[in-house]
Amino acid sequence: MILKRQTLELFGKMLFETATVCPPLTLSNPMPNEACFVYIIQGEQRALSEVESMSALEKEALLMKCGNYFSQMLPRESTGQYEAVAIHFYPEILKKVFQDEYPTFLKDQNLANNQSIAKFKADILLDKYFDSIMFYFENPELVNEELLILKLKELLLLLVKTGNGEGVKNILSNLFSPRTYQFKEVIESHLYDSLSLNDFCELTNLSLSSFKREFKKIFNDSPARYIKNKKLEKAKELLEISDLNVTQITFECGFGDLASFSVAFKDKFNISPSVYRQSIKSA
Repeated sequence: MILKRQTLELFGKMLFETATVCPPLTLSNPMPNEACFVYIIQGEQRALSEVESMSALEKEALLMKCGNYFSQMLPRESTGQYEAVAIHFYPEILKKVFQDEYPTFLKDQNLANNQSIAKFKADILLDKYFDSIMFYFENPELVNEELLILKLKELLLLLVKTGNGEGVKNILSNLFSPRTYQFKEVIESHLYDSLSLNDFCELTNLSLSSFKREFKKIFNDSPARYIKNKKLEKAKELLEISDLNVTQITFECGFGDLASFSVAFKDKFNISPSVYRQSIKSA
């Protein structure tokens, strides 16, 4: 549930956005024609693209180039809330803002980079920058077009100067050049994430019926059965070789809760996860 949300617009498009959420909350976040930078104030965010996943804690940030995403928002333990600031990048806005001064790192398309998400550990410069953004949310009467343009330019220049170096420049230079992923790549990248079939449909840009047909053609099985079996096979392996407890393995393999995992495991292997582990140790 979203408790509070504020936005600041530039040239008719949302540029800055802040939201306070009562998590856990998962949102589909397709960005075919924009990129986004999210700074976490409290809580945790996990971003999943077609083939990547990355988490950011408080005082960290994620830069996501255009593509399909899911955002999983988790609470700060002390408050039970999640809060973040997002900056939205649009190619037409950047061209209008920079005009003849368009930075090299935003126009050099010769840099090879398949990464879609980058994580930043905020330094004092980024912390102070977002303090100033929150000040403007609290005092929107002070905001005008010139100020928003300056703040947008400031953020891009700060990002280039972070410790992420060339990797950041590579992502920035390809912000609006999405990579096309093969269907099998997307599925195999998220076998152990807590995604529904509808989530997979959005990541692959297919309707549910088209997704099921394509899945059957490639994997010769239904999506639900194939993904469930893969999760159970990984769980069985982790019970054999890892020191993770059964609850940790439940979530590591993408099951929503311990009860459903235990039932599924026993249905497939005719033994409960805890008894199976004991049998491995005593063998």
